[in-house]
Formats: sequence, C-alpha cells, structure tokens
Amino acid sequence: MDGDEPRLSGAAQTGSGTRSAEGFLEALDASDLPPLRGGRHTGEDFRAGVVSRDLGPLRLVELVTPEGECFREARAARAQDSELWQVEVVSRGHVRAEQGGSTAVLGPTDLVLIDPARPVRFASSATTHVTMLMPRHLLRLGADDAARLVGVRIRGDQGPGALVSSLVRDMTRSLNGFRAHEADRSAAAVIELIAVTLASRLGDVRPVDDDILRTRVVGFIEARLSDRDLTPAKVAAAHHISVRRLHKLFQDQPLTVAALIRRRRLERCYVDLARRTTTVAAVAASWGFADPAHFSRLFKATFGHSPGARVSNDGALIVNDRLARPGKDGGRNDVERKGA
Repeated sequence: MDGDEPRLSGAAQTGSGTRSAEGFLEALDASDLPPLRGGRHTGEDFRAGVVSRDLGPLRLVELVTPEGECFREARAARAQDSELWQVEVVSRGHVRAEQGGSTAVLGPTDLVLIDPARPVRFASSATTHVTMLMPRHLLRLGADDAARLVGVRIRGDQGPGALVSSLVRDMTRSLNGFRAHEADRSAAAVIELIAVTLASRLGDVRPVDDDILRTRVVGFIEARLSDRDLTPAKVAAAHHISVRRLHKLFQDQPLTVAALIRRRRLERCYVDLARRTTTVAAVAASWGFADPAHFSRLFKATFGHSPGARVSNDGALIVNDRLARPGKDGGRNDVERKGA
C-alpha cells in the first residue's frame, strides 16, 4: 500500500467524556462514526467516553458506554458509509448486535462484522468496546460472503480471531510515533489478519438454505408490493446478496423475481378492483403501476379481460380460473420490456 492510499477523515487522536446520552451521541458524530440513534439507557448516572485514533486508512474508536440500546435506520446511512466495513471488538461487558437477520451475542474479546450502510441494533450492558472502520475495497469481501458474516459472532479467545481482538483492543492506546508509510503498512497487516479471521469464520458458517432464503425473499416482496421502487436489485440488497445470487435462487422456480413481483401486484389489483370503491388507475397506482395503459395490457394478458370488466354490472365477481396459475405475464420467457 503506498502513501497515496485514501484515509478516513479526522484527527490522529480525539477524545471526550460525557454524562448525558445526548452529549454521547454528539461525541459519536464528532468521531465520524456511522450515525446511531439512542434508545433506552438505564441508570441516572450516565457516563460514557469516546477516544478516536487513526492508523493510515484505519479508524479506531474506543467507546465506554452505559447499559442501554441504540440503533441505525436505513435512511440514516450516509453516502460514505457504503464504502466502509465496521468491526466491533468487545473489551468489557456484553453486547447484542442484530443485523441482516443474524444476532451476535458478544462477550469480552469477541468480534462482529457490521455493514455501516445498513440498519443495525445494539443492546449492551455497561461496556467498553472498540469500533474499527476500514475502506471496503481493502478487505475485498464478496457480497455473498458478507451476507453470511454480518451480525455473526466471531470468537476472540481462539484462532486468528484472538490475535485480531488483542491487537485492536491494544491499538487505541499504542498508536504513537508512526510515519505515514509505517502506518499504511501496519494497517495493511491488520486488515490482512481480519481477512484471515473472516475466512476462518466463513468456514464455520453454513450457507443459508436456499428454501429458507427464498421464503424470506418472497415474504419481503409480499410486504412491499406497493413500493414502486421494488426491484430485484433492491430485494437483493435487503438480503445482503448479489443480484446474480438472487436470480440463481429463483432459476428453478416458475417465475423470475421480476415476474413474481409483477404477478403478485396484478393479483392484488384483481382483488381490489372487485370492491368498486375507486378507479382502475387508482388501484393500479396503489400497487406500483405508474402507467395505466401498460397496466391494462398486463392485466388483460394475465387474466383474459380488461380491468374495467373485472366486475359485472350487478357487482358479481367475474370468475376466471387463470388467476390461480401463471398466464402470459408469469412465464420465465417473458420479455420484460417495462418494469412494474
């Protein structure tokens, strides 16, 4: 790694102590950590501290926190957070970290990988721990491997995890006297040790069973059908997998992911049109179809009649057994000219 490697912004060392939750969150913001919102903090005697140190492209922040909870929502993520990986190392106390459908219960010396661009929730006893941030491209962690590792406990008392844990906990107090090139080379060594630790843990983490993951994906789609921006890319990102992995997950299914989204939206419209309480265009828009003409063509191709003919003049439902099985719109050979 040469001296031109981009660094995280911030001073070489900063530190502060606080006796209020609000002051602590402000100190976190000043340390350039990914933003968090405070939840529950117990006890009247609130004491917390933040000490931040840089080693080349690495940022290490030692946090002393009281018992409590904090969380980050997806909308709170900053653009630069998507370019970082976050590793949490516990020195004292216990932490529960939840991300990506996984929950890591961490004791002293344990580690966990966190994606700072995604929602996360922490609950802890009175704790001392170190947050380490590193440029994502330096760790070279693939999307599928990351999906299997985020939010998973890594033991810090054995194997390569023990070496990383010991180094990280000591580094917040021993980063003095480094020249720039020495800091870069030392950071590269630390990142390589983290990569070895993650690779070791990856061997212990069984891949999520395809059927279980597919069920999660379908449930996610069902809950968000009215979202016009629901796309395969968004579905894949929400499950920490690549779009390629998502398509592979559905390659032996009757419908592709995009066709499944469109088909389920059409079926919701089919049901809502029977209620005759609003216009065809309004029903279409409520389920993510922005173009009424496009919606009408898809509806007729799928169910054999136009949306306007969905209800007979006396209000009786038009029965069409094609609702129960894929029509022209549902097949894997669809040419997806326009997104739903």
